[in-house]
Amino acid sequence: MDATVGMLAEKVGGEVIGDAARVILNAQALRKAELSDISFCGDDTRVRELETAQAGAVLITRKKLDEVPKASRERLTYVVVPDALDAFVTILKLYRQERPRREIGISTQAIIDSTAQIGAGTNVYPGAYVGQNVVIGARCDIYPGVFLGDGVVIGDDVTIHPQATLYTDVTVGNRVIIHAAAVIGADGFGYRFKGGRFHKIPQLGTVRIDDDVEIGAGATVDRGMIGPTIVGEGSKVDNQVMIAHNCEIGRHNVFASQVGFAGSCTTGDYVRCGGQVGIANGVHLGQGSSLGAKSGVHKDIPAGETYVGYPARPHDEAFKIAMAETKLPDMRIKLRELEKQVAALTALLNTQAAKEAA
Repeated sequence: MDATVGMLAEKVGGEVIGDAARVILNAQALRKAELSDISFCGDDTRVRELETAQAGAVLITRKKLDEVPKASRERLTYVVVPDALDAFVTILKLYRQERPRREIGISTQAIIDSTAQIGAGTNVYPGAYVGQNVVIGARCDIYPGVFLGDGVVIGDDVTIHPQATLYTDVTVGNRVIIHAAAVIGADGFGYRFKGGRFHKIPQLGTVRIDDDVEIGAGATVDRGMIGPTIVGEGSKVDNQVMIAHNCEIGRHNVFASQVGFAGSCTTGDYVRCGGQVGIANGVHLGQGSSLGAKSGVHKDIPAGETYVGYPARPHDEAFKIAMAETKLPDMRIKLRELEKQVAALTALLNTQAAKEAA
């Protein structure tokens, strides 16, 4: 697709500052963009990246543009928009066409129990397994190698990618995406130690995935022991995240890769966890709280607070500690010098005391 900066600005309701006639051939990330590319400066983009940017045009908000140094303002062409990322996604779709959804219907090479119910417009690909009394809604895509255990219920417009496994009686809402090799509903890690042996505690609950949830590749959500493990509406779970049995995840949570929840954890709405955060058994993360990457959480996190570190501490406190740690080598040298001085003074005092005693 060929378009001028001005034409693209019209599509996103933007104001051009610079060369509106420049032809744009592609949309690209800021660091890789060339003169024929359009890119964007998002809320998290550092303004100094614009000093070396070679993009033909940059989508930016008015607030962010006010932070740009004069030299970068005059060198680059900008398209001022209310939301730079939204505008970029709109333009990106003009240059990157998504593959259309196929309509293959129900493959004769899928294994489908006669009691299963499958809604209109749903694709079941070869090699998928659909167990007894499974209910699948309309316009779903069940890809090759998917296993749907007995009693699974799936809403409308759900996509389940290859090799994902849903154990018995799992419930999935509408517009859910479950990526490849995810496992939903495996037994929770529950045992009693008795008589010198570990005895398995039956995991007789299930898993409930609410509307508009996305589960990443290789992620696992264990079934509850009694009731359901819940992933709340709109939550986004990255690849290789572990959610243990009896957890109840609130609405619109976001968990980056390798986050791990121990059993019976709960979260409020709009909770965020960076990569590799670990949450101990039974901990509650308050509404709107955030955890920095690699945080180790051993106690409840208050609503709206940001904690980082191991063990997790309030953001400001943790960074003061981190800054103090950088000074430890110098402090160690000074401490040794002070020890020598104290030893010398102690020896002098002891000598003086001995003379006075004599």
